[in-house]
Amino acid sequence: MAGKSKADGLTLLKLKSLIAEERCAIEEGSVKPPRKIACGFGLQLWVKEDAMYWRLPYRYAGKQKLLALGVCSQSKIDLADARARARDAKDLLAKGIDPCQARINERIAKEQAAENTFEAVALEWHAKELASGSWIPSHAERVMKRLKADLFPTLGKREVSDLKTKDLLHPLRLVIKREAFNLAKSYRQYITAIMRYAVQTGRIDTNPALDLQGAIATRKTVHRPALPLTDLPSFLQKLKNYEGLLVVQNAVRFALLTGARSSEFRFARWDEFDLSAGTWTIPEKREAIEGVLNSERGEKMNRERVIYLSTQVVSVVEHLYAQNGRSIFVFQGRKSGAPISENTVNVALQKMGYDTSKDVCLHGFRTMMVSGLNESLQFTPDAIERHIGHEGGDRIRSIYNRNAQYLAERQRMLQWWADYLDVLMLGQYKEPSEFKTLC
Repeated sequence: MAGKSKADGLTLLKLKSLIAEERCAIEEGSVKPPRKIACGFGLQLWVKEDAMYWRLPYRYAGKQKLLALGVCSQSKIDLADARARARDAKDLLAKGIDPCQARINERIAKEQAAENTFEAVALEWHAKELASGSWIPSHAERVMKRLKADLFPTLGKREVSDLKTKDLLHPLRLVIKREAFNLAKSYRQYITAIMRYAVQTGRIDTNPALDLQGAIATRKTVHRPALPLTDLPSFLQKLKNYEGLLVVQNAVRFALLTGARSSEFRFARWDEFDLSAGTWTIPEKREAIEGVLNSERGEKMNRERVIYLSTQVVSVVEHLYAQNGRSIFVFQGRKSGAPISENTVNVALQKMGYDTSKDVCLHGFRTMMVSGLNESLQFTPDAIERHIGHEGGDRIRSIYNRNAQYLAERQRMLQWWADYLDVLMLGQYKEPSEFKTLC
């Protein structure tokens, strides 16, 4: 056991006096820094012109080494703490462990732990998905906001190797308490994908998120309200008598005649239309317009889709062009350089006397159109699904059928729907199966 040295009894007051002496000598130039003051237990304080450092010289495996124990505060000299750190280092030496290497190992372990936290893995997964091109920027931004809002605060600093199913379930339950059922479902999908990526990158062996399936309550699907087809004559009369802005009336007619989604037609540009060919091509993604939120959105399923235009829709677009053909957007809103809002059509429906939460809403137009086309018994379900932009219920069949476009049938189908609505506008209901196309 090593013997005691005189410096072991050094007091804080005496140390301050020695520091003052060394600083004075350095300023006079009689000595050169650093000046080393023995502070007991092998500890040294290195004094320079403008700073002081704790150091511990030691021998390991026959070599002289030096362990840095931190900066010494000028205002509060932490002698007791520095001695404790020196004693800890000597305890490691007594066990045959090099304190410098132990510190390196500790730093590496911390770095590895930081790389293996849920947040670090999630950020890698997010970057991978974005780089793959499977996400559009607006979706990637939405996912990141959600991760930061509800998952990182509870899971972010935890190592993925320590996370159990019950841990992953905790943030989902917090979201469920807000009755955000759909959001909780999305979060479960994110967590499962993130933990799958942790498996794929060798951080964990199995994915505990797989057992989240069925663990959270789900709200029964509530379908968007849509009018029964028998109410269409009354609806069309109300639309005809609507006294709001012409662009709004045309937006309602366009949505009803095409079955397009709000984001698909609100952000439409003039160059997407070929009126001579009777087509509207919804791009996978549009050029973003500065200051217009979500203006880069295109076809919802992120694939180019052609909508065939009936002569009635061509007429609507021509009227819009005569009104605002120089604008960026086909459906130019009140504000220059911006389209109508996502609530414009629903507000118009409310002014027409409909409750958009119970009677009919914009999205309900798609239901009405699909119902009419199916009940006509004139068109194949595949052609209807292709037009409306759905994947189709049979996933395997849709994979093999993905290149089928049903071009001629879809052209007839859209014209039939427009002609059928014209007949109903006369005021008397007619069953879809009883109406044959006029073209």
